[in-house]
Amino acid sequence: MLKALLHKKSTITGIVLLALLLLLPQFMSRFYIYLGALICAMILLATSLNLVLGFGGMYQFHHAVFYGFGAYALALTATKSGLPLWVGYIIAPLCSAALGLIMGLITVRLTKLYFGMLQISLGSLVWALAYRWYSFTGGDDGIHGIPVPDLIGSSTGAYYFNLIVTAACLVLMYIIVNSPFGRTFQGIRDNPERCQAVGIDVKRQQLVGLVLAAFFAGIAGTLFVTVEGSVFPDLMFWTLSLEILIMCLLGGWFIFMGPALGAAIIIILRTFVGIYTEYWTLILGVVLMLVIFFLPEGALGLFLRQTGPADKQEG
Repeated sequence: MLKALLHKKSTITGIVLLALLLLLPQFMSRFYIYLGALICAMILLATSLNLVLGFGGMYQFHHAVFYGFGAYALALTATKSGLPLWVGYIIAPLCSAALGLIMGLITVRLTKLYFGMLQISLGSLVWALAYRWYSFTGGDDGIHGIPVPDLIGSSTGAYYFNLIVTAACLVLMYIIVNSPFGRTFQGIRDNPERCQAVGIDVKRQQLVGLVLAAFFAGIAGTLFVTVEGSVFPDLMFWTLSLEILIMCLLGGWFIFMGPALGAAIIIILRTFVGIYTEYWTLILGVVLMLVIFFLPEGALGLFLRQTGPADKQEG
């Protein structure tokens, strides 16, 4: 009964929060509308990482490569293919999912740290390709002036588009986490040997999880392009993957909405710290140390523990 009550309260809170977010552009300046749209993209990105990190126990150390790959897929479709702009929004996450499948087939045979290190190596190869292929990807200059559909061409339109897409993807990921597949995935995280012993194909389940996470990361990449209108190789660099990982840890990587809170905090902090100093990576390192020492369960995890019992895995 307590579990049902908590679930009902979470649903009501989510609906109220979404309603407030829908009204915010009426009271915000253009800069804060832009910031809100960017936060939506990063919330989706961090939550997609946590799909395999927190709920799958897989050391996904280079998740940004799928984010950047989706952004580049949309940019190249919009600028070089001649196809309708909306087609790029469909192609981009599928391209990221395909990259996730290819990398997963190579890496899923390994476990834990070896899996993560091989992912960094393969992701760095993709980054190097984008960084050096000037005739196709624009090299280190990237691609700028990417057209987007008129409906979402304004800052307010981009905000509403990113908010609605992010909310829909979060609902879909929540359903996945609480589906039989999601429960099996969490069982593999907790005890892969036992799952293997009862007949579960552990590697196949992990591969499916990787492809799903890459797909949602690709959607996040399209949301970034909608806001910025440009792409560049840094979107696939390993330092961004570290930043996404810190978002999950900061918010609470065993709680579904934890990475969303962590993403919002990091993006707001990065935006306003950047006004006063260019040493953002130093600040990020300090944040990571503080999280490790004082918030091992994340900010949302600490809040839930202080306010009452809750099922960690259902957020």
